[in-house]
Amino acid sequence: MNKAHGRASVYVNRGETILGQTDCTMRKSLFTAAALAACASISGCMTAAVGAAAGVGVFAVQDRTIGEGIDDAAASQQVKARLLAADRAAFQEVDVEVAGGNLLLSGVAPTQEHRQAAETIARSVPTLHNIFNEIFVGPPSSFARNAQDEWITAQIRTRLTASPTVRAINVNIETFNGNVYLMGTARSDHELRRAAEIASTVGGVQRVVSFVQVRPAPVPYYARANAIPTPPEYHGGPAPASEGEPGPGY
Repeated sequence: MNKAHGRASVYVNRGETILGQTDCTMRKSLFTAAALAACASISGCMTAAVGAAAGVGVFAVQDRTIGEGIDDAAASQQVKARLLAADRAAFQEVDVEVAGGNLLLSGVAPTQEHRQAAETIARSVPTLHNIFNEIFVGPPSSFARNAQDEWITAQIRTRLTASPTVRAINVNIETFNGNVYLMGTARSDHELRRAAEIASTVGGVQRVVSFVQVRPAPVPYYARANAIPTPPEYHGGPAPASEGEPGPGY
């Protein structure tokens, strides 16, 4: 904890490993066969479809497109379904969050083998671009600890929403054992860092890791419609005659 500023440590991910916890290597695990079996589960596909449909209203007001939001929700549901199909007891406290095709695994698993297996299972979903594995190894969290994490998440959400420099609807928040993970998009580097700074000031936060990606604000449809088109350039011959003007040969 940074005592001088009253903030937790803040890490902004740029695709590199953070504290040695993001492991991008792929290894075979004893859960691979179960994961493949879960891939073919019809019920898992149905759950993904229902979950994606339920979030359409939220996607409509975010900077990502509705199609991107549906893809992210479907991928999240697929990974969670496959984890539970592989080992429900081991993966019940593993949280799955997807934003922009990037997936975050957080929470807790009982062994290092389970932690790596969760990543291997996640990589079986072809629509995902990057996997960030922030799963802790250890016993399940207590009810009191889970309640504290929920409180931290709610406080961060409230402060982000109140901030004039952060578009909170674009930021997803996950908290585990006081470690806060931010996912989603920001419209500038300043907004990205400001969101992390705000999260770091909430009591009980031990660390903030931001996986937020900078994406400029989309151009409104009416601005695109009113844009003056760039006139074409002609090379190797005369330009076509305008209406009312004689063309070549007259």
